[in-house]
Amino acid sequence: MSVERKVAQIIQPDIGSITPADVREYRFGTILNGGNSGPFGNDKGPATDWLKLADEYWEASTTPLADGEPVIPAIWATDAVHGHANVPGATVFPHNIALGATGDADLIRRIGVATAVEIEVTGLDWTFAPTVAVARDDRWGRTYESYSENPALVTKLGAAMIEGLQGRPGEPGYLGPGKVAATAKHYFGDGGTAQGVDQGDVNGDIKELMSIHAAPYPAAIDAGVVSVMASFNSINGVKMHGNKPLLTDELRGNLGFKGVVVGDWNAHGQIPGCSNGDCPQALMAGLDIYMVPEDWKALYASLVRQVKDGTIPMARLDEAVLRVLRMKQALGILDGEVKPSARANGGKWNLLGSPEHRALAREAVAKSQVILKNAGILPLKAGARIEVAGRAADNIPQQAGGWSVTWQGGGDLTAADFPGATSIWSGIAAAAKAAGSEAVLAPEGNATSKPDVAIVVFGEQPYAEFVGDRKDLAFRDEEGLNLLKSYRARGVPTVAVFLSGRPLWVNRELNAADAFVASWLPGSEGAGVADVLFGAAQPTGRLSFSWPKTCEGAPLNGPDGALFPLGYGLGFAAPRIALPPLDETCAALTHDTGAVWFASGKLGARVQAVADNALLPDLRGNGNGIVVTGVDRKAQEDARRIAFGPGAKITLSGPESGAAWRIAYQVNARPAGPVSVTAGGKAVDITLGLSVAEGKGWREMVLTPACLGSAGGKLTFASTAPFAFQISEITRDEAAASAECSF
Repeated sequence: MSVERKVAQIIQPDIGSITPADVREYRFGTILNGGNSGPFGNDKGPATDWLKLADEYWEASTTPLADGEPVIPAIWATDAVHGHANVPGATVFPHNIALGATGDADLIRRIGVATAVEIEVTGLDWTFAPTVAVARDDRWGRTYESYSENPALVTKLGAAMIEGLQGRPGEPGYLGPGKVAATAKHYFGDGGTAQGVDQGDVNGDIKELMSIHAAPYPAAIDAGVVSVMASFNSINGVKMHGNKPLLTDELRGNLGFKGVVVGDWNAHGQIPGCSNGDCPQALMAGLDIYMVPEDWKALYASLVRQVKDGTIPMARLDEAVLRVLRMKQALGILDGEVKPSARANGGKWNLLGSPEHRALAREAVAKSQVILKNAGILPLKAGARIEVAGRAADNIPQQAGGWSVTWQGGGDLTAADFPGATSIWSGIAAAAKAAGSEAVLAPEGNATSKPDVAIVVFGEQPYAEFVGDRKDLAFRDEEGLNLLKSYRARGVPTVAVFLSGRPLWVNRELNAADAFVASWLPGSEGAGVADVLFGAAQPTGRLSFSWPKTCEGAPLNGPDGALFPLGYGLGFAAPRIALPPLDETCAALTHDTGAVWFASGKLGARVQAVADNALLPDLRGNGNGIVVTGVDRKAQEDARRIAFGPGAKITLSGPESGAAWRIAYQVNARPAGPVSVTAGGKAVDITLGLSVAEGKGWREMVLTPACLGSAGGKLTFASTAPFAFQISEITRDEAAASAECSF
């Protein structure tokens, strides 16, 4: 093989930035789809398009070469972290935090089997799963990707998932038809960063850190995992992608891993002295495949040059390429394998979201429910009149969470993007009918009703990765709390069903509810929640994370400071001991100044964004002529592009203040008509300022009472004609309140 073809084997671009023609020309070894990448530019593309594109990439990579070099098929990887959830119509299993609550290795193994089949149906070869992070600070935005704070439980369940996805080494069918390559990720320490900051630093004695965060890897290697993904984080200040003592000496030498080490999304570019398009250090540290979604041309050119000038020894390149080829050989890719649509399960659409797989997911949901409080109200009695309240009750995108159809989940997704799925409300309605009960849906609660019992479904909005990072564990959204209090005031018993990707401080809601169920992020089969509420399934779920007594959010990994310890969960036969009243004091709530309105890809805790009446959670989605999408500034989707249709407007509302607004923004094309901003009732024409900003990169807009008349707690942008601009940060600044407005 030429140097150029060898280098192509270790570069992994995203399907959003390459075409089959690029694959034919460069002969990439592997390809990925990121969480927001779909076939032919459609991140909600149908399953048939996934298979069509897989065939096109396959055919491009297997076209005979004129120079006689060997033809090596490309393989396609995806983040199927809770089922093949990027694909509409696939079975969306509960996230790992819920599976950890089941403690059931056989269940997790069966989920792996089902997931591998659904991946193969769409023509893909490899999943970046399971996540074997040991999350030790629940403020981390990826806590729900972890099975537990307990390394032993993560070890057991991670190995089981690998066996389900790949089969068992030495047994018939290992990596054969119906199986895919698995990835143990992220090596290592991703769940142990200081203050739970995603991609942050992990500090401490290396042996102690490894005893917790590297603990799942020996079992994963014994289970035959063919790839390991390097982590974004640093260990004692050294980025893992450039950490040869840990990435090579430890992982290869002491742990004996012989497979492929794949990078994470442009993580090599975070190594000091590196960029996304130039980083020999990562290969020399032990990386075998660069995940370089968009900057693949620059990286390809630099690696070819560095091999030819000796910066990278040919022996190191050959070592990495050989590992990639061995993985393909293990998958049967080099043995005359046929194109994806002609494989064992290729295009068998009856297997995607099949009744059997959905039944398995429903079983997993039921087994993951953890009852934290039950004052004799569960299971629900037959013949009861039931009212179901809360915006989350009939909201499949919210119950699915992040990494569901899109990277962040939620946003503009609707039930139509999850064909075949069942909302929690639909599951309750069916169970009530079977029990001779009557159930009605009242998302905002019926202020005059007097049902026998009310079920209130509420919780976190979807998020993924750093967007979900928090400074504390206070649950701030008071929708559920207000509904629970309203029912209690009318003498109606309540069941709280809480959707979350981590344990949170919910003392107020626990006090207000008669029963409280931690339902996590159940995925597409909401009927599994009803199975427990109505007693069709026993509540066997037990906490795999300690539940906090206070809201501050300091790491909690044991009984000290826990309201409910690891392993807690009530069964129906448990003695009905009433919880004493819980302390509802939370300094984080009273000290929240509301200064940050938007930053790091998410809205402030007390800020809402709406397009007329359409809610835009975390400033994403569309409605009434407004389309808001994620864009990259300093990190993946940490900024937003706001596009206006004619006459459209968008409003942000938050705490009242006389402070100025500081807005980091960028304009690529000047407005075609007047654009205004309003706060305190006075509209200010900002068309000229936006026109001047055209093509000048990121700038700062300062809006003060000097031009607005007053500041207040609402900010509305409106455009008379089609227009788009980008924002990366909105903050309130008291010190600038008396300054002039500037653009």
